[in-house]
Amino acid sequence: MYYPTLKTMLEQTVERYPDRDAVIYPKKNQRWTYAEWNNKVNNLASSFLSMGIKKGDRVSLFLYNSSEFVTALFALVKIGAVFNPINYRLAAKELAYIVNDAGSRIVIFEEAVRSELEKVKDELTSVEKFIFTDDNAPDYALDFYPLLEGAGELPDIEIKEDDLYIIMYTSGTTGRPKGVLHTHRSMVEHNMSVIADQHLTYMDVGLCAAPLYHAAELHVFFFPRVHVGAANVITHMFNPKEVLQLLQDEKISVLFGAPTMLNMLLQENVSAYDLSSLRLVGYGGASMAPAMVKQCHDILKANLIQYYGMTEMGPVVTVLYPEEQLAKAGAAGRGILNHEIRIVRTREDAPSEPDDLVNRGDEIGEIIVRGPSMMTGYFNLPDVTKKKLYKGWYHSGDLARIDEDGYVWIADRVDDMIISGAENIYPREVEDALFEHPDVLEVAVIGRADIKWGKVVTAFVVAKSTDLNAETLDSFLKNSGSIAGYKRPRQYEFVTELPKTPSGKIQKFKLK
Repeated sequence: MYYPTLKTMLEQTVERYPDRDAVIYPKKNQRWTYAEWNNKVNNLASSFLSMGIKKGDRVSLFLYNSSEFVTALFALVKIGAVFNPINYRLAAKELAYIVNDAGSRIVIFEEAVRSELEKVKDELTSVEKFIFTDDNAPDYALDFYPLLEGAGELPDIEIKEDDLYIIMYTSGTTGRPKGVLHTHRSMVEHNMSVIADQHLTYMDVGLCAAPLYHAAELHVFFFPRVHVGAANVITHMFNPKEVLQLLQDEKISVLFGAPTMLNMLLQENVSAYDLSSLRLVGYGGASMAPAMVKQCHDILKANLIQYYGMTEMGPVVTVLYPEEQLAKAGAAGRGILNHEIRIVRTREDAPSEPDDLVNRGDEIGEIIVRGPSMMTGYFNLPDVTKKKLYKGWYHSGDLARIDEDGYVWIADRVDDMIISGAENIYPREVEDALFEHPDVLEVAVIGRADIKWGKVVTAFVVAKSTDLNAETLDSFLKNSGSIAGYKRPRQYEFVTELPKTPSGKIQKFKLK
């Protein structure tokens, strides 16, 4: 039985829309049609084969967003090699851990990350070749662009739906990353779900402003656009002013950003730019506080769509549609097409039982999910895989409740819940209450150890004004009546920034 793969996805798009723009990379003044881009992909794939890379081998990309990133990705897809994108902000030892754990044979990198790579280059025991994407390659690395000339005709290598496509390491919000494995079929299935949500067509123009090495930008926005033949403008890294200029100049219709990125956009003089082409703004990584939803509606004047998920599910699990943004502000939405979600009671030191459902309303439990985009497992971690995929469900570790309308409301990570004086406190609701204050730019709440109470609620605040202080915020919460007194922070830390992954997730383990 025939089932499409990522290889046939690109080839079918090229056949339908050969002359439409595929990849636009202003940093290097590149603008390639689908036919032109596919030719470069095929040539690079043949070069990989000439280096001895074969089906199932891993190749790591240590790159910022770029045309080289997406071209190398699909060249690996064409030959059945396993693509391993790496967070470009990782320190040298973190990079070495991932490359060695994946057993990659090639590392492709650029000037911006060269210094970190060179600190551990000799420790990368499985790596046979390095490929450099910028000018003046070091003597130990091959030049990327000559490889786009090819090394002979590309053979038609059979790629099956259940072949591995990627080993994508988790973002490390709670500790050492794990390699998540996805197949070609899980990604094609994922594409179909979000194409429907976003009403994507070949007429769309999307901007890749969030990191492409992350599942949100890559799998929820870039891949689906390639699937339908839409154009993709790539910005090397997120810069609010540059993003606004590209939205205007390239007539961008679809944009994705973590709430922290969108917040940065809103701080700019948005009215100075013509954003009339922008029809859809996606966000994820965290739900957006109701106050910020209203700001996005008022300033960007585009429809909003929220996705909640995790790398292990491809990543999308729930969606909150444009017409639901205000009525259900703060919710994660309802289940994505073809996926089943349950909120179940947690068990101490054991996976949650899939049939032990919480009651709708205020009862909080763990999110578990199953569907066609679920990972096959974690690389070389069979025991962890067995626990996380207990009884065929992915056990997320995220706490949530489900309301009477079937909407999921994220409470927090199981590990982030604060037990203070025998009361369960969920940082998310405290954060949302604090974010309502007009001088709060960002906030993260954790539990800090306390002899008397076990833990006390502690808020880390990035303020818009230097006048903001703990007394002001405590009075604000008292007067707002938005949360109970025992949930109010007992300690405040005012900081200039919060530690985050490049995808915008706050790294609370660093705050702890």
